[in-house]
Amino acid sequence: MIKAFRISFSLQNTYRVNSIIYSLKQIPLLGRLLPSALYGSRGLKRVITVISFLWEILSAFLGKVLYLFLIVWLPLELYPASVPRPDAYLHILFFLTVIGAMMNTWMFDPTNDKYYAMVLMRMDARAYTLSNYIYVMLKFAVGFLPFSLLFGNRAGVPFLLSLLFPFFVVSAKMIFALISLKRYLKTGVSTNENLPGRYLWTFTFLLLAAAYGLPALGLTLPWQAAGILFLAVILSGFYSGTVIRTFPYYREMYQQILAQKRYGTDMQAQVRQAVREQNQKYISQDLDIQTNKKGFEAFHELFVKRHRKILWKPVQRTTGICCCVLLGALLAVKINGQLEIAVNRMLMSALPFFCFIMYLCNRGTIYTQVLFMNCDHSMLTYSFYKKPAFILKLFQIRLRELVKMNLPPAIVIGGGLALLLYVTGGTDHGMNYLVLIFSVLAMSVFFSVHYLTCYYLLQPYNAYTDMVSTTYRLVTSGTYFVCFLLMRVQFDTLVFGSLAIVFCVGYCVIACLLVYRLADRTFRLRN
Repeated sequence: MIKAFRISFSLQNTYRVNSIIYSLKQIPLLGRLLPSALYGSRGLKRVITVISFLWEILSAFLGKVLYLFLIVWLPLELYPASVPRPDAYLHILFFLTVIGAMMNTWMFDPTNDKYYAMVLMRMDARAYTLSNYIYVMLKFAVGFLPFSLLFGNRAGVPFLLSLLFPFFVVSAKMIFALISLKRYLKTGVSTNENLPGRYLWTFTFLLLAAAYGLPALGLTLPWQAAGILFLAVILSGFYSGTVIRTFPYYREMYQQILAQKRYGTDMQAQVRQAVREQNQKYISQDLDIQTNKKGFEAFHELFVKRHRKILWKPVQRTTGICCCVLLGALLAVKINGQLEIAVNRMLMSALPFFCFIMYLCNRGTIYTQVLFMNCDHSMLTYSFYKKPAFILKLFQIRLRELVKMNLPPAIVIGGGLALLLYVTGGTDHGMNYLVLIFSVLAMSVFFSVHYLTCYYLLQPYNAYTDMVSTTYRLVTSGTYFVCFLLMRVQFDTLVFGSLAIVFCVGYCVIACLLVYRLADRTFRLRN
């Protein structure tokens, strides 16, 4: 088993090193300076291997501390003092751990390294699975342990429960892995974690509501009950571990999980086919769809009408969720007076937090993907389509549509924040109401402009609709990182909101100029 782990770890590291070199070669200018001979450079590979090893150690701890701090500790600050801190902390941990165990057991994730090891290299499936599963579970336990003790102590949780939490996490994952193995033995159908079913998503949403909603209503698991549940899950984990260790059909199970990878290492063809088949279900085949407009206006209106289910149905769903959250927040602040004071204080200084919320609501990524897959990858073969005047015209039309798609949830969120501010005691400066509304709308417009501009200036797809631009990934990742950091920024609502509105207007002007000047060279099919 140790030999199998050594081989699998070496395989994963090689795959990671080659992926890093490939990504570096996709960056403009830098890619031209890096020769293909780098793939065979032992010195560079040693350096990247050391970096990869350090990242392996860092990732064991970094994700855990961010998870406990951002997802568990920070929400505690929003609950009134009447809610016992140890109870609320353990309550949130319990439900979130159940969600994580359901959605990610590691064992049923069809990754490339599993395909390379078990299908191409014909490694012993049981030895490979068990050795890597033990390693991953140890990473979870070791990574969680110091921060579980740290945050547990700050929350007033008994030391023993904080010590048990990492083992509770591992045991919960083992229990759900066992459930999937039992399901395979009974039905012959293996679980694929990349394709969670509708019922699993529904159950996840209910657990999230229980994790964060019940403490707001003053309902939590007592820490004594949480302790009993921890012990029960850990004891069940011991039994699950024995069954996982003796399970005899890992190869057969993984042959089914990795079936889509069976016919070659290049999985993009199968993925493209699956995406096309999925998209076809949502593209209207109605031959009576018409338009009274002309030129690019008619072209785009017909496109939107045919793809309305893909483009607008998620917008309606997101808007509905925002409305439900707003109604729940209004009800909570009316029930709990202390929560009312906390929310009012938050609305006067935590507007930057909603940059991340608007980032999550933004439809720019999906919109540009649909545009390319179902329109531009064919139209870009025509020279007239790449003329600057035509590019700018279509850019403006598409931007208008994307802004319309992002506005409904933004209106609900912006109006809802102003309404929450009013019902929680209001403010001495009436301008704050307007700033809350228009700054959220400005954020929505900014993300619309930003993602469409990135699409035109960095066009990340090739003719097979595969994303191949590392620069595009870096820019979108940077956008996420900045929005994530803004979650912790405290800034006066009037000042930050005014700056957001001014920034959005300036960004729109600059974006249109850049698209007009550069897009005829950048908006093209990649090799």
